[in-house]
Amino acid sequence: MSSLPERIMEYAEARPEATPLCSTALLHLGNRSAVDQALSRLTRSGRLMRICQGIYMRPIDTRFGIRAPSVHKVLTSLSALWGEAIVPHGGSAANRLGLTLQNPVREIYLTSGRSRRLHFGEHYIVELRHAPRWQLISPYRKAGDVIRALAWLGPEEIEDGLDVVLPALSIEDMDELSAARAVMPVWMAEAMSTRLSHG
Repeated sequence: MSSLPERIMEYAEARPEATPLCSTALLHLGNRSAVDQALSRLTRSGRLMRICQGIYMRPIDTRFGIRAPSVHKVLTSLSALWGEAIVPHGGSAANRLGLTLQNPVREIYLTSGRSRRLHFGEHYIVELRHAPRWQLISPYRKAGDVIRALAWLGPEEIEDGLDVVLPALSIEDMDELSAARAVMPVWMAEAMSTRLSHG
């Protein structure tokens, strides 16, 4: 019979990229302390990666060598596992929308859960920062990007930001922004209302 670490690796390799592995999901393979020890051993040997406390993932073997699982896939699976919204930070949304040429130095995402750091290897960290509900609406949609980008710009720069982004939005995006005014902070809702009513 194969050893517990080998059984854990067989289980991991049979699953898609970025499938979270945690002790409680592996108790059919062994008792809790044995599973914890096996996960630690597999991490030390490089066969698994410890993404954050209690969550492990299988690195991906490619023809160019071993790489971490894709950040997007990891965030999607952790969002489902934790039942949390996870969306790109306002700085990266602003960059995508052409509101800034600055590229964020670190990868930061906003979450409805607690702030955490995710480790994708020794030198690559993705930061999850807790954010208020209004900054998390319309995940991975243009309207949500606009809200997060404007939040990052702040009240002083919102008018200039709206000048840039509104002409590029579809009617559907505009409708989504209009509906979201109910949860926006007053400074954003007022600026948005003025523009949308004249649009």
